[in-house]
Amino acid sequence: MKSNKRVNFLVVAAVLLVLPLVLQQGGNAWVRILDMSLLYVLLALGLNIVVGYAGLLDLGYVAFFAVGAYMFALLGSPHLAEAFPFIAAAFPEGLHLPIWATIPAAAAVAGLFGVLLGAPTLKLRGDYLAIVTLGFGEIIRVFLNNLDRPVNLTNGPKGINQIDSMKFFGLDLGKTNHFFGFEIPSVSMYYYLFLALVIVSVIICHRLAHSRIGRAWMAIREDEIAAKAMGINTRNLKLLAFGMGATFGGVSGSMFAAFQGFVSPESFSLMESIMIVAMVVLGGIGHLPGVILGALLLAALPEVLRYVAGPLQAMTDGRLDSAILRQLLIALAMIVIMLMRPRGLWPSPDHGKMPVESIKS
Repeated sequence: MKSNKRVNFLVVAAVLLVLPLVLQQGGNAWVRILDMSLLYVLLALGLNIVVGYAGLLDLGYVAFFAVGAYMFALLGSPHLAEAFPFIAAAFPEGLHLPIWATIPAAAAVAGLFGVLLGAPTLKLRGDYLAIVTLGFGEIIRVFLNNLDRPVNLTNGPKGINQIDSMKFFGLDLGKTNHFFGFEIPSVSMYYYLFLALVIVSVIICHRLAHSRIGRAWMAIREDEIAAKAMGINTRNLKLLAFGMGATFGGVSGSMFAAFQGFVSPESFSLMESIMIVAMVVLGGIGHLPGVILGALLLAALPEVLRYVAGPLQAMTDGRLDSAILRQLLIALAMIVIMLMRPRGLWPSPDHGKMPVESIKS
């Protein structure tokens, strides 16, 4: 049995390593779709801590994604030097801090925003919590869209560009690199970085789920009153869930800013939050393989459906808008899946069976 698992592991690892090199033969577009899919996996894993483990419905998760992206952009671009003369005097070309400072800063600020969101919502649950978090996500987007005056902090709807790419010990992921005679394009370099982050995140989430904190979160998810009666500090654990989930979002946002080289408020709309929640629900709430599967499907499906919506639009002589048709096809696919698999594509076998007493073990 162990030998079979080892062989399966090696096969999957080999496929993941060569996948971008194979897709690269068809151009950068497919590898870029794969990169964005892995970014959404990171986001879904972070949201799964809040929704899947702690049972807190968060419809404003994209706000932490935005905070992380803008924090990385401000610290890794010339924007602050252009907006503030005192910064330009010390750093004429902009801050351009190394990633060892920008990524932890993005994660820390996003985590702080997560705690600030969680603090006033501790007594809310269900629909009321969803409405408050939804409003928080929209408030962050509106602020990013309007903080270009009187002090130009976010550059408003024009966004921030010229953001530094990821650099590790002199290796620039924003450029084509050569290894052992092989040419590895930038999009493939980012694929390996995102894949490594996904693996680390899965390990962290798996360890969390089997820790006392994870079992306490699941007890709160199943019955908060019973969990509180057993002596669980629900207030601190809810804040911890919001903070940790937001930290994942902040790291994902910093990766997005470095990968794109440009951020604007349009990238952090309400629809993005809904899609991330749908990834967790569609895959299987609280189950890591299901969350990953849901994120990969919903991230890649819109891009794949471009090749379906185009011919359908041509068949109707252009009377149907391809973007709207693509959204319709996605919605129909989600409805069919949820009708056939109401607990998700890959649900957790233990969901809904977590005894409160198990947190004492």
